[in-house]
Amino acid sequence: MPKIVECVPNFSEGRDQGVVQRIVLNFMDRPGVKLLDYSSDKDHNRTVVTVMGEPEAVKNAAVAAAGTAAELIDMTRHTGEHPRMGAVDVIPFIPIKDMTMDEAVALSKAAAAEIYAKYGIPVILYENSASSELRRNLADVRKGEFEGMGKKLKRPGWKPDFGEEPHPTAGVAAVGARMPLIAFNVNLNTDNIEIANNIAKVVRHSGGGLRFTKAMGVSLRERGIAQVSMNMTDYTKTALYRAFELIKIEAARYGVTAVGSEVIGLLPMQALVDTAEYYLQIENFSINQVIEARMLE
Repeated sequence: MPKIVECVPNFSEGRDQGVVQRIVLNFMDRPGVKLLDYSSDKDHNRTVVTVMGEPEAVKNAAVAAAGTAAELIDMTRHTGEHPRMGAVDVIPFIPIKDMTMDEAVALSKAAAAEIYAKYGIPVILYENSASSELRRNLADVRKGEFEGMGKKLKRPGWKPDFGEEPHPTAGVAAVGARMPLIAFNVNLNTDNIEIANNIAKVVRHSGGGLRFTKAMGVSLRERGIAQVSMNMTDYTKTALYRAFELIKIEAARYGVTAVGSEVIGLLPMQALVDTAEYYLQIENFSINQVIEARMLE
C-alpha cells in the first residue's frame, strides 16, 4: 500500500481571493495529491489548506505553494488577528497511513531545505522535527511575529535551521511533523477582547488549563464579537466538548455566553463521535455504529 501523508499549510492571506486561488492552484490537478479543503478568514487574514496524498507529491506541492505565497504576499503590509511570521506561516506534515513519524520528520526537513534553497525563505523546524526543545512549540517559534523576527533570529538558540535573515517580504516559515491537530474556535456574545483573552488564559495548558490545548482571544470585527481560538493537539486526551464546557463556565463569570463554535479545516470523525456521545449521553457507543465509518472499512 502507498504511504499517505496529510499536510495543512497556513498562508497569511484571507482577504484577497485572487491571491488565495493562485496559492491553492498548486494543490489542484497534481498526481498523487488530493486537495481536501481550504478556508479563509478575513479577520484572521489567513487561509488554511488541507491536502493528502503520496509524500513526495505532497511535499512538492507545498514547496511550490510556498513560492507562490512569497511572490504574492508582502508581510510588510499584512495585518490580521492571528499571530504570523511569514507569507507561508507554517507547514505541518502528519503521517496518516503506512508512514512513521520519523518518515514525516524526514519529509519536513526535505521540504524546509527546498523552500530556503528555492525562495530564500528561512525555516525553523518545529514540533517533532525541532532541533531543540526551545523550538518545539509553534507559539514559541512564532513569538515576536514578522515584525520582531529580525532581532529574534540573532538571539542565542534562534538561528533558523535553514537560512539566517528573514526574507524581506515573506518573513520566516515554520515546517515540521506532528500528530493531527484540530483548530477549534468558540464565539462569545461580546466584543470585549479582554474577556476572550482572560478565558483563553484559563483554558490553555500553559496557563494551568487543559492539557493539549493552546488558546488565545481573537476579535472578529466583521461580526462584532470576540472568540476563543484554540488548537487542540491531542483530541484523544482532551476532547472538544471538554474545552467547550470549560469556556462556557468561565464565560458565565463575565455574564457572557457561547453563541457558537467553528472548526477550521478538517478533523477526525472520532472527535465528533466523542462529542455526540457526551452530549447525547449515549451508553456504550462506538464509531462502528456510524454508517460512513463502516463503509470505509
